[in-house]
Amino acid sequence: MRPSGRELSEMRAVSIETGFTKHAEGSALIKMGDTHVLCTATIEERVPPFIKGSGLGWVTAEYGMLPRATNTRMRREAASGKQGGRTVEIQRLIGRALRAGVDRVALGERQITIDCDVLQADGGTRCASITGGWVALRLAVNKLMKAGDIVSDPLISPVAAVSCGIYAGQPVLDLDYPEDSEAGVDGNFIMMGDGQLIEIQMSAEGSTFSRDQMNNLMDLAEKGVGELAAIQLAAAT
Repeated sequence: MRPSGRELSEMRAVSIETGFTKHAEGSALIKMGDTHVLCTATIEERVPPFIKGSGLGWVTAEYGMLPRATNTRMRREAASGKQGGRTVEIQRLIGRALRAGVDRVALGERQITIDCDVLQADGGTRCASITGGWVALRLAVNKLMKAGDIVSDPLISPVAAVSCGIYAGQPVLDLDYPEDSEAGVDGNFIMMGDGQLIEIQMSAEGSTFSRDQMNNLMDLAEKGVGELAAIQLAAAT
């Protein structure tokens, strides 16, 4: 029934390669099927002005897509002199999702920036960015702890995200682009590894959905995030 031949509750193949770049304090190349995102973490001994002197740390994110991440070339946003609304929305989502899993007091007054660059897109780029971004963050925090710059682990739990939707009348897990473009209902579910919810973005795309259908999608998302969290922890250790 699914274009990929997967079962309704089956994720795409997921892999995370760490240490992908030389200079970043943490880096991870995540592949969720044909969606590939490079995530890097940068530690800076400063914070934004609005929390300076508070003793709190900060985690933020930037997001972008390479011109040929999709089947036709996109113009670089730098060439137009501004970021598009979709880019701004996604990078804010990544930042607040990752911050939800951080004890900012334990992190101390420093900033970690997660850069998410989409090398190839086939649906679910924001979910892959959050999932891979957490691994890059984990690696950067490991360096801080090893150096003795922080004394207790500020990462509360893995943070991961997965898409779910109603495709051809059926609830499905981890939509790829052919499903995403035809789905009657589409949602992104961001959770901690223990199943605690951080954010849900869900909307009808031409059809409505019932409470029971939403519950079904929540169950699928919880299953998917559980699988992703196990992959994250295996990759980051």
